Amino acid sequence: MTTTAFKTIKLTLAAIAIGATTLATPAFAGGSFSFSYAPGDSEQAQVLGLGLSVLSIVNGMKGSGGNIKQNGSGNAAGIAQNGFGNHGVIMQEGNGHEGTIEQNGNANSCGLFQFGRNTNASCLQNGNGQSSATMVFGW
Repeated sequence: MTTTAFKTIKLTLAAIAIGATTLATPAFAGGSFSFSYAPGDSEQAQVLGLGLSVLSIVNGMKGSGGNIKQNGSGNAAGIAQNGFGNHGVIMQEGNGHEGTIEQNGNANSCGLFQFGRNTNASCLQNGNGQSSATMVFGW
């Protein structure tokens, strides 16, 4: 074999060894991962807003205004709305979550969904016709 082939084999084995030790190490406590979506145009914002309204109704909440549903302990949530036609949904599953939605303007919709434990997330909308959804997973 050539020297380049030996170097390639050594680098490959080193990468495998590093990957194996990375997989064997325990996860750090107190982490989180989040995903947010904000539509790019008003038509998509309306569709997301409609979806959040349907989700609220299916879960026994109102299809407009502020809605909070929590399952767990040590959770805190709040919604502040200035304007009309706004819809905010906070759903928390697990323990130790904090979530807030603030909407200033008209016809805004926001969904904030927290799962696991010890997450802290917020949604702020200033203006009219905005829509967004955020999912947060904590461990």
